[in-house]
Amino acid sequence: MTKEDIARINALAAKSRTPSGLTPEEKAEQAKLRAAYIAAMKQSLQVQLDNTVLVDENGNETPLRPKSTTDEADAGKDKSKI
Repeated sequence: MTKEDIARINALAAKSRTPSGLTPEEKAEQAKLRAAYIAAMKQSLQVQLDNTVLVDENGNETPLRPKSTTDEADAGKDKSKI
């Protein structure tokens, strides 16, 4: 995502708030640019999380692990408190 892309996103957002609004072509461009921006942000966050480590009191480094999405992760939790 370049600075020009972000500037264009902002320009389209400003124009959308005007009485004339956006043309259908500009709305499509805006949606495409927003999707690209979101994808870039997600990728940046994933890289940051992949490079994050937890350091315990002894100085041991443990990389973060992806959160489990299976029901096994919830099996030990007491759901009555929810």
